[in-house]
Amino acid sequence: MRTIVWNEEKHSADIIDQNALPADYRIISLLSYEDVIGAISHMTVRGAPAIGVTAAYGMALAAMRSDKSDLNALKVQLGEISKEIGAARPTAVNLWNMLNRCLDLINTFEGQVDELKAQLLSFAHELADEDVEMNKRLSTFGADLINDGDRIVHHCNTGALATVDYGTALGVIRMAHEQGKKIHVYVDETRPRLQGARLTAWELKQYGIPYDIITDSSSGQLMQMGMVNKVFFGADRVAMNGDVANKIGSYMLALAAVDNKVPVYSVFPTSTVDVSIASGKEIEIEQRDEREVLGISLNGEIVVPDGATALNYAFDVTPNRLLTGLVTEHGVLYPPFFEKLDKIARKGQL
Repeated sequence: MRTIVWNEEKHSADIIDQNALPADYRIISLLSYEDVIGAISHMTVRGAPAIGVTAAYGMALAAMRSDKSDLNALKVQLGEISKEIGAARPTAVNLWNMLNRCLDLINTFEGQVDELKAQLLSFAHELADEDVEMNKRLSTFGADLINDGDRIVHHCNTGALATVDYGTALGVIRMAHEQGKKIHVYVDETRPRLQGARLTAWELKQYGIPYDIITDSSSGQLMQMGMVNKVFFGADRVAMNGDVANKIGSYMLALAAVDNKVPVYSVFPTSTVDVSIASGKEIEIEQRDEREVLGISLNGEIVVPDGATALNYAFDVTPNRLLTGLVTEHGVLYPPFFEKLDKIARKGQL
């Protein structure tokens, strides 16, 4: 199934519980916008594209469950609810991009309240289908970068689980595999929540793609040994100059790759581009609960001393100078990135 599907019988957005994988494949029904906020903030659903579409379903659920009979009152209520949903996670720009598209529909709508509710649900379906189409298109472009026999480092999870379906950076790898290319993937664990070890490895197993799980700090050594041909990772927010905010560890991975002359590609739909910011210095970096770091155990015992504290930044910014290319649904963009992203933005495609 898709990561997010609409359940007509329950009138719910049903998602794969990503906190339960790989031990348990479990479906959770989101019945209200409050459920959507909880799923996003607790990373039950994660990945910038998946978060954005889930937020759109959250707006549809908010309208559906509203008791407002006056159109203007409903519009005001939905505007306030959008702020609550948008605050669930601050870094992934897809969240607000999708919310703003919903708000454009809401603010320009003239008609009956029930019609608006129906249109919001239909629009969420459209955004879900659009996400799948964009992912397959960018994966086709990205697969052209992969040669038969390539060994690839992949960071975090960017597959079907991080999107509505198919994936971004992992979608590129999947597409290359489906084209018959023999590839091997080195899967960064991606601490502290282990999205690589838990989710990417699980997806690769489903696809039959050979892989090894490695610690986040192993990539540089593999590159020095000549064992890596390319690096692929996703993006949660991209500045107009091509700086990329992605899961923490991406910057260090890119540094090691550049030092070893290994190409580095960030893969994302252009809904991940924030046209309001010039560089990565303007990107807000989410800091999550320190317990995600301090709760690590070994043989059933917590490894850190009592009273230890931690910093838990969820993302870092990879400067554009470290990136070989940006893979989008419009094709592979090469430096200078600003000119290409600006051209796409002026065409109204972002």
